[in-house]
Amino acid sequence: MSIQTILIAFGLTMIAGLSTGLGSILAFFTKRSNNKALSGALGLSAGVMVYISFMEMMPQSLELLSQENSEPEAATYMLFAFFAGIFLIWGIDILIPDDENPHEMHKVEEVENKSGLKRTGMMLALAIGIHNFPEGLATFASALSSMDIAIPIVIAIAIHNIPEGIAVSVPIYHATGNRKKAFWYSFLSGMAEPLGALIGFLVLLPFWSDMINALLLAFVSGIMVFISFDELLPGAEKYGHHHWAIGGVVCGMMLMAFSLLLFM
Repeated sequence: MSIQTILIAFGLTMIAGLSTGLGSILAFFTKRSNNKALSGALGLSAGVMVYISFMEMMPQSLELLSQENSEPEAATYMLFAFFAGIFLIWGIDILIPDDENPHEMHKVEEVENKSGLKRTGMMLALAIGIHNFPEGLATFASALSSMDIAIPIVIAIAIHNIPEGIAVSVPIYHATGNRKKAFWYSFLSGMAEPLGALIGFLVLLPFWSDMINALLLAFVSGIMVFISFDELLPGAEKYGHHHWAIGGVVCGMMLMAFSLLLFM
């Protein structure tokens, strides 16, 4: 890995994290959710993540593992890493109560009406920060593997981070009347993504090999598939526009399919 590749990977992870702050800014000017747009955008993100996980990252992982292992062994290692990613993010999800869980998505107007607004916002910021650690590692690892894969993942994660930024900033702003404080709590929760990437990088760098790269690709695929099924799709359906959500999923898959074809 060149220094340039590593810096680009960190830069892309930073962009994904900054979108949480963008959600915070949008919340100051948004009194009602644009439900159709949210459903479509969340569905699009899910489509991108699911397609790229099953059609690109897992096959790449299997190909790399097959270079040093038999086909059954390679498939076993890949599946183990894939489900390890799922169980990691699932475990994090279980440990966080529903009211403070960013995967239990809320509309802007719903968040405004909660009691204990400041505590709600602060707990959401903490919960989102915890969730963003593995997401940051996912973005970073995909960027180290391939820019063609990384850029759509960054866009997908950025889209789904915007509602999380809204969920953090709205209750803090309405509790304190302080836009700056609401923005910084949201911004810092998003910065857990590059921090997760940095910690993952420092831990894995001394042991980096094709085997580690392959296992990480499968591991990240598990994280992204779980996020898609646990957060993005239920969130898209919750806004009440089923066809917009499914249309977003299909468009996300088509977008990824055609964009990857262009680089073949």
